[in-house]
Amino acid sequence: MSRIDTVSRRHFLGAVGALTGAFAADMTVLNALRQPLFAEQLKQQQKHVILLWLAGGASQLETWDPKPGRPTGGPYRAIPTNVPGVHISELMPKLAQRQQHTALIRSLNTRNADHGGGAKMMETGRAVDQGLPCPDLGAMIAHELGRADSPVPDYVSMYSSTEGRRTGTSGFLGGRYAPMFLTEQMVPENIRKLEALSDKDHVDRADLRAFLANRFAKHRRDLAVDSHASAYQRVRGLMSSEALFDIQQEPQAMRDKYGPTQFGEQCLIARRLVEAGVPFVKVARAWWDSHGQNFETHLELVTELDHVMSTLIDDLADRGLLEHTLIITLGEFGRTPNINSSLGRDHFASAWSASLTGCGVKGGAVYGKTDDDGQTVIDGECKAGDLFATIFEAVGINHKREYHVGARPIPITDFGCAPIRSILA
Repeated sequence: MSRIDTVSRRHFLGAVGALTGAFAADMTVLNALRQPLFAEQLKQQQKHVILLWLAGGASQLETWDPKPGRPTGGPYRAIPTNVPGVHISELMPKLAQRQQHTALIRSLNTRNADHGGGAKMMETGRAVDQGLPCPDLGAMIAHELGRADSPVPDYVSMYSSTEGRRTGTSGFLGGRYAPMFLTEQMVPENIRKLEALSDKDHVDRADLRAFLANRFAKHRRDLAVDSHASAYQRVRGLMSSEALFDIQQEPQAMRDKYGPTQFGEQCLIARRLVEAGVPFVKVARAWWDSHGQNFETHLELVTELDHVMSTLIDDLADRGLLEHTLIITLGEFGRTPNINSSLGRDHFASAWSASLTGCGVKGGAVYGKTDDDGQTVIDGECKAGDLFATIFEAVGINHKREYHVGARPIPITDFGCAPIRSILA
């Protein structure tokens, strides 16, 4: 069986968390925690990522890289943001007034305009390796920033689409880092106790199990025993996290801010999850695949994105969470500058855009440039792996880190890729 990282950052964080709780009154330990290595690891416990996955491929020309007045530009204007010199689509007036939090990458060239292949590349940050199932971004973030003793999920993925639905994968990292995937409803299945079981019986059974397990383990120091106890405690924690998915717990005024759409409600849940300590949440919104009626489609979807994402930014900022939470907008590719006979835009992976907001980025920064018609990257070409390296560095993960599957080293980002330093804080 393949073994990944005998001593991982995750286990280190778990050990540090245990030390912190057990020896909080011991000044020797507290002094040790002030050392740079310990401080850096503890700092990373605060980081979170929310990925807004624009399934099907959003148009960069109707969002982050408009080309008004050009044959490829379409009917929508570019408007100034609150960052001098930066313009985005007029369909995003609310985000334009929050541009100080957002860094734009306008020069993605990922070369794969197929839904399946493009999605795999933008989920994992690398070309598909047929000899090895690679983990996606969520699984890697969960592995790096999650804690073994966390009572909440490490990776939650929410989606609702009958076409092209993607569940996420933990690849060689194993099932421990697979997403909790929600599609039919926003409350996870199978985490509630049986209705036939009373609260008292539920507690009594847990107490009895703990008593017997502790007596069994008292004279048996064995990793299998410890692993079983840890897994049980995690399941108990997941059961107690059900309320995090219930927006009825939120004041009506807050629910009204996000709006009644499923995308809005899922982003509100995403905020509740990261506030509770979930490292990675993916909210997928379908369906941006506008081969026909591109401008009507984007009028609807970009308007919703503008409202919901702006609300999410404000909500996180008000709670002091934005500086610790990275919001990403991304899909499998962009859309063609050329407008087809159905007034649509087709798949396009040669010159498109993504955005990074909040944690670890220079708000208002813009990286890369496309030509006047948006056909070609003319400055700062960015590969999928470069974007991933940037994301990792923004949340405090060394992009040069390696996993080991057996004797095989696997870099966390693809070979030859590097972060975009100019947009990192």
